[in-house]
Amino acid sequence: MKYLDLMKKIKDPIFSLHDLKLMDLKVYPYQISEWVDKEYIIKLKNGIYAFSDRVKDIKIEFMAFNMYQPSYVSLEWALSYYGLIPEMVYNCTSITTKPTRTFENKFGAFIYRHIKPSMFFGYKKMDEQGLPYLLAEAEKALIDYAHLNMHRIKDKGDVEELRLNEFELKNLDMKKADRYLKAIGNNRLDKTMGLILNF
Repeated sequence: MKYLDLMKKIKDPIFSLHDLKLMDLKVYPYQISEWVDKEYIIKLKNGIYAFSDRVKDIKIEFMAFNMYQPSYVSLEWALSYYGLIPEMVYNCTSITTKPTRTFENKFGAFIYRHIKPSMFFGYKKMDEQGLPYLLAEAEKALIDYAHLNMHRIKDKGDVEELRLNEFELKNLDMKKADRYLKAIGNNRLDKTMGLILNF
């Protein structure tokens, strides 16, 4: 199959080798390698590629969602999105029920942290120009962060080092946060979140 024919067949900006198989498109490994070398397509990770002339329309979050599923964007990236931390975040951070992994490509590092399936909730579906992805709600992004950093958040001094935006903290839905914490049922996490929310 020729490259232009592939572009006509696949409308999305990202595709996988599995997609090609499902669509019964005859694209050979040497063609994929050649198109990467010619920069027609960009390798995001093994088996997943993006069309070079469509990447300008791709949000990093959509890319992250498509690279490793199930997953939703959370942790530092989501905290920055909601204004809860002041720093610019350069690595897209996500939560997954799969093993913890990091993938690097020309767009940066994509970090996926593992949690147990019973904690995989508290996200919303986002849609940017027909390109969907999942994003943690602000409350869940903070809970996810606290859960994965309980070992280093032990007192108010540790909370201060997080440089959380106090104004945005006060805007969180505390009832929702409490509901999520009760669903998780982890006393140590409750204590850590108590330190953060009462900062």
